[in-house]
Amino acid sequence: MTKKQLIMEKAIELFAEKGFEATSVQQITEECGISKGAFYLSFKSKDELISALIDYFMMQFTSDIDYVVKHTENDEDLLYRFYYTIFNSFHKHSDFAKILMKEQMQSFNEEFLIKMRSYDQSLETVTLSMVERLYGDEIKQTKYDVMYCVKGFMKTYSELFLFYNLPLDLDLLAKSLVEKTNVLARHITVPFITTELVQLRQQPMNEEVTKDQILEIIEQNIIEIEESIEKESLILLKQQLLEPTLSPALVKGLLENIRSHSHCKWVSYLLRNYFKF
Repeated sequence: MTKKQLIMEKAIELFAEKGFEATSVQQITEECGISKGAFYLSFKSKDELISALIDYFMMQFTSDIDYVVKHTENDEDLLYRFYYTIFNSFHKHSDFAKILMKEQMQSFNEEFLIKMRSYDQSLETVTLSMVERLYGDEIKQTKYDVMYCVKGFMKTYSELFLFYNLPLDLDLLAKSLVEKTNVLARHITVPFITTELVQLRQQPMNEEVTKDQILEIIEQNIIEIEESIEKESLILLKQQLLEPTLSPALVKGLLENIRSHSHCKWVSYLLRNYFKF
């Protein structure tokens, strides 16, 4: 474990116990058994550490859901896999998921709120694409309402096992929410959320990630991970961005190689969208 990883791991434990504001850099360094100087070699400030933790969790969460939606071929399995993946991810990262939920309700930090809204809109895009695929023209007028109902299920049921310690049966929960979503999608008749409302809400945050930005992330990932098939695949994907020569099948194979690596989930997500896979 690197010093940076140690700091992030111990910080999550302290943040879960005390919250962002009440946790000091001094407390984090004491928990890690390192000096403040060592902390500042890894992170310029506590805010930068918090930002790195949010990115780490939300990039993996968004990438996993995006992959399920784009690579589940059978429509009958899609909604189940969608819900199962969401709640499995919350369960695996329950400490930090709990922190994020609390902070979003209490925080007045504009940078934090903007970052969370940006990831939230990425999740909305993925969720809406799934809803459109599953129900098509049948819900053309109510698709945004259905999408927000799905988001409501995600938030409400996550709170049940994150804050009330209810036992979690992932299979039963996913099946139950599939049934509820299907009932809602097929019987909602009065639309409330219009295309115009959605566009108005998303307008300030809708920024495209450029090729140069993706290349910068790839470069950083290549530095951070050890020699492996993932690193070799990243190098080839970088070359493909700079000078396309590979077939779509080969590019898909390279993306498959990197998608499960914790350092590569976000760039995998960005590349899937860039190459339209």
